[in-house]
Amino acid sequence: MSKTKVIAFANNKGGSGKTTTCSNVGCAMAMLGKKVLLIDGDMQLNLTISYFDEEQALEYAKSGKNIHSALKEEKDFTDYIVETGIEGLDIIPSSSLMSGIEFDLFSKWQREFVLKKCLERVRAKGYYDYILIDSPPTLGCWVMNIMCASDYVVIPVEASPWGLFGLANMFEFCSQAKTIAPKLEVMGIAVTKADERKKYFKQTMETLKASEGAYLFETYIRVDSAVEWSQDNSKPVVAYKKTSRSAVEYTNLAKEIMEYGNR
Repeated sequence: MSKTKVIAFANNKGGSGKTTTCSNVGCAMAMLGKKVLLIDGDMQLNLTISYFDEEQALEYAKSGKNIHSALKEEKDFTDYIVETGIEGLDIIPSSSLMSGIEFDLFSKWQREFVLKKCLERVRAKGYYDYILIDSPPTLGCWVMNIMCASDYVVIPVEASPWGLFGLANMFEFCSQAKTIAPKLEVMGIAVTKADERKKYFKQTMETLKASEGAYLFETYIRVDSAVEWSQDNSKPVVAYKKTSRSAVEYTNLAKEIMEYGNR
């Protein structure tokens, strides 16, 4: 039986650092010796652009070597995987055509499980230790697909006055997903874009610690210009500048996530 763990990174609130967290946690896991597959489930292609320049990302979008092509035809994902150039780390690129995925899924049989079916053979082979899925900032049928294909959900939350907005809706959506995917578990909340000098950072942490909705990871990600420079160079910060504060924090978060998954 496959021991591959599937983890979704999701938050219906935009700007939560979701894609950056997914990208860097995945890269950190690979650099720690794990085999990791990233899946870019967002039409904005930001996870794909975390590893390839814009021209290459658009080429994957046009060529059909992307998640939308596989989902629309309900194909096994095996032939849609590409190497990132980082040892042990592969990716299934996205496409701007994912903007119409809700319409594409509407008429499909058991539409909430299309992604799970496409992922079955890849997961069954057990080659990857972890499959990480980057979700769009929505709560529709496509994100329900992602939930139903996953074992765990990690919710990145920005440490800002607006960061907690909509979090209750996210928990409610996860509860709905569990009615058809009972093994799904909210692993925890990962705080991002933290600035310890700001009063609202402390307020955010206190509010989350008092919440009974999910575990709060001990590691939080502070604001760091190295992240922006890494994005400009189409690399995750853990590969672009390993000694940076954020690279160390993302690596520690990856370790926490792996430890939680091994319970």
